[in-house]
Amino acid sequence: MANGTSVEEFILLGFPGTWQYRASLVVVFALMYTLTVVGNASIIALVWRSSNLHTPMYFFLCNLSFLEIWYTMGVVPKAIGVMLGTSQTISFSVCILQLFFLLSLGSTECFLLAVMAYDRYLAICYPLRYSSLMNSVLSVRLALSSWLGGFLSISLLAFLTSRLTFCGPDVINHFLCDIDSCLALSCSDTWPVELATFLVSIIVVVASCVVTLVSYMYIISSILRIRSVHGRKKAFSTCSAHLSVVTIWYGSTMFLYVKPSAQNSLDLNKIVNTFNTVVTPLLNPFIYTLRNKEVKLALVRAFQK
Repeated sequence: MANGTSVEEFILLGFPGTWQYRASLVVVFALMYTLTVVGNASIIALVWRSSNLHTPMYFFLCNLSFLEIWYTMGVVPKAIGVMLGTSQTISFSVCILQLFFLLSLGSTECFLLAVMAYDRYLAICYPLRYSSLMNSVLSVRLALSSWLGGFLSISLLAFLTSRLTFCGPDVINHFLCDIDSCLALSCSDTWPVELATFLVSIIVVVASCVVTLVSYMYIISSILRIRSVHGRKKAFSTCSAHLSVVTIWYGSTMFLYVKPSAQNSLDLNKIVNTFNTVVTPLLNPFIYTLRNKEVKLALVRAFQK
């Protein structure tokens, strides 16, 4: 690379170590990838086939499962290639595309989780008016707004990142392209990108988290006012699975993105990103199926057929 020439491609470091260590990680990643795709696809197929699951709650769940499939597909195949040493390089344009794709899907998930919390708020706090308040038209509009909002909110951030200059080194200490790695390698002024990242994080992550928390404050307050113990358990069972997913997702996402600058350890970011992009998409279908009686009943009926 000549002096003053911009870097055209990067080398993804992945998880350095012995061949046996990397091979074991490949097996784990491949297994989790397979279970994630099969699990989330099964939820979509189950909701599609079961007429009793044709409700806004499961419509949003199908959107979340569809998102998780694409989210893990954008990470794991390339990560496996990096760990095997067969596909460690990534061009600058593909790096920016992966960054945009993953951040957009992550933002969409934040909005979808907030919408699902609002849906549970209406179902528990206004049970008699729920069918009229959350109709099919509104549920489609909320889901579509989540997808559009997620991708549009990251457009400016991806554009600013694409304008950064990289003069070397060209090694990314990660198995994917993320904001912190790009900022650490850039030889140009990264302040606009850091500011944009912080503002987008506040708007997307914090705002959606506030909506979710406020919704659950009202939900818990309504559940505690139910006199019947059976009624309280039934009401809480409809939202406990979603609350588990929300806790896992927002905890790792806030650590990664809600900060004024890229000061976190890149090695620590790599571990948290593994949890965020590989483990969480795998957990979602199991959390929803194991904690939800309606889904388990529909699953039993599907197997009986």
